[in-house]
Amino acid sequence: MRSRASRSSSARRSGTRIAILSPARGPSRSGNAVTARRYARLFRALGYRVRIYPSDVAAVDAEIVVALHAKKSAAAALRYCKSAPNGHLIVVLTGTDIYRDLPRSRIAQRALEAADAIVALQPLALDRLAPALRAKAYTIVQSVTLPALPMRRERTHTLQSFAVLGHLRAEKDPLRAAYAVRGLPRAFPVRVQLAGGILDERFRARASDEAARNPRFYYRGEIGARAALALLARSDALVLSSRMEGGANVLGEAIALRVPVLASRIDGNIGLLGEAYPGYYTVGSTAALRALITRFVVDRAFRASLRAHVAKLAALVRPARERSAWARILRDCSTQR
Repeated sequence: MRSRASRSSSARRSGTRIAILSPARGPSRSGNAVTARRYARLFRALGYRVRIYPSDVAAVDAEIVVALHAKKSAAAALRYCKSAPNGHLIVVLTGTDIYRDLPRSRIAQRALEAADAIVALQPLALDRLAPALRAKAYTIVQSVTLPALPMRRERTHTLQSFAVLGHLRAEKDPLRAAYAVRGLPRAFPVRVQLAGGILDERFRARASDEAARNPRFYYRGEIGARAALALLARSDALVLSSRMEGGANVLGEAIALRVPVLASRIDGNIGLLGEAYPGYYTVGSTAALRALITRFVVDRAFRASLRAHVAKLAALVRPARERSAWARILRDCSTQR
């Protein structure tokens, strides 16, 4: 751990500069880009001056650096530590950090060792850290601020609509719900709507082919944040089929909207929904997801239990909760030696 110079209370906020390192570039709609922009708004509301940098930037001029993605932002974060010995580094862990990269990436480990604080987006992520790192790690669940959305109309038909929201890449297993509904009986009243950009080119043809052969599946392409929220709000459930997650923002949006979730049984989902949540299926299993969708459609009590469970989690994603947690960490980083 580098030595730190203490800072006065007045310097801690107004005028203090925060640099956010993000692997995303430009006006991207990737998860890292969305998180970086949201953190920038949050930190500015707390009184800090904020600038977003690409994670491969050569130099950063700030009192505090918040690095998104331990591995991808590690090199820039470590250069900052060397050039600014009185600065402060906070590393925010992603799902690929926790569940893929950290065990085999020495540079990511070095970034965590150099950090003043480590932030995870769901509590089970902390279990993957070494005890020395866990001592300076915090959980801050991403909050959700909902825009005004059209009122959901009362159902006049039995069709059950499932939303899958996220960019198409292998970690998200984005077509699992489409495969699951393809094998249901012909008269079964379901549809799956997938919205997200193509991050892995292999999925361009796969999504197109699936839409052509599966009348229950609709690929909407990449849509804006408001349109995605509106799609989620009018859906009967969200299918979150990821193979790894650090703490999906779309899960927080479903919680805020009180939309039930059918989720893969992975730590990133369990950490937010809880071990007792009844809506899990075995990750990567088409048959298990098909059985869960079938139960959701035919079992009204099951649907109600999922909605009730999700509704009880609403406090997790309140903006005041996240704002308070970040204010405390930024204050602590600025005052420690």
